[in-house]
Amino acid sequence: MPLRLHYSRRALQFNFPARTSRGALTEHVAWYLHLTDPAYPDQQAVGEAAPLAGLSPDYHPGFETRLQRLCADFSAAQLTDATAVNPADWVEPEWPALRFGLETALLDWAGGGRHQLFDNAFSRGEAGIPINGLVWMGDAVFMGEQIQKKLAEGFSCLKMKIGGLDFATECALLDHIRRVASPAELVLRVDANGAFAPAEAPEKLARLARYALHSIEQPIRAGQPEALAALCRTSPVPIALDEELIGVTDPRQQAALLDATQPAYVVLKPTLLGGLAATRHWIELAAARGIGWWITSALESNVGLNAISQFTAQYDLLGMAQGLGTGQLYHNNVASPLQVADGALHYRPALPWEL
Repeated sequence: MPLRLHYSRRALQFNFPARTSRGALTEHVAWYLHLTDPAYPDQQAVGEAAPLAGLSPDYHPGFETRLQRLCADFSAAQLTDATAVNPADWVEPEWPALRFGLETALLDWAGGGRHQLFDNAFSRGEAGIPINGLVWMGDAVFMGEQIQKKLAEGFSCLKMKIGGLDFATECALLDHIRRVASPAELVLRVDANGAFAPAEAPEKLARLARYALHSIEQPIRAGQPEALAALCRTSPVPIALDEELIGVTDPRQQAALLDATQPAYVVLKPTLLGGLAATRHWIELAAARGIGWWITSALESNVGLNAISQFTAQYDLLGMAQGLGTGQLYHNNVASPLQVADGALHYRPALPWEL
């Protein structure tokens, strides 16, 4: 019988919304694409589309209307073979979160609707993925509390959001971390989210270099290619592109961006880039140019995080910590086999999903 597609939604509630720098972001809505077939009533596949406020090209009031049309058109097409469906034929590039949701629902269905989209050591529960401990942006006290907690939990890599406080205060926090843990003991990343003006960025990067940072994500706002290229050439702290990649969907433009800027790393967020196939293409472009990369979730619930993590585990990560620890941010997340322990994300197949 033909496949059917419908959707549901969940408003994910942050554990600490009042203390983040993005105070308006008290919740994050996730839309779930449910793939079913009346001939297999016990099988249901799920994908997540969760466009992120302020970043996702498809975060706007028309999202649900587009989702409704996708479900109606897909169900009316009388499709019977999920493996023959190309998500790019159904969802335009300007709807990256929606394409990711459809793509991962199809992969889940192909795997029997067991939410094990890829067969690898991670999805079998045999190995974890090293992740960075995320220090969420907030006031100095709040960030200090998080730093102490992450260090106590045994993370060997921390990522700290900067740009929301006075720069001297942020440097003091970094100095505190380095007094507790040397570069040999702890990899330290920072994410500026485009907070630096191009004119001030060189001086700030020089100050940040004192803390032996692994990298800095997006020091200046996206869309300033000449200034970014100059920084990538001269910065004493390796630069990783993040927001710069969002919305760049033409393969020739993607290659041109990397050739022009030559960053040390790219940070890949499948929900924002248009899915797993799109992320795979960025990885291939980066590898061909000797550019490092890691994959980061974009505040998805455990459904989306699971898909991203299993995809990530298809690669030899060479010990590179990934940004896959955001599942702990919500108090009403979907219960899943995902667990964080000893600085790594694990999938425990014996634990249940509660969808």
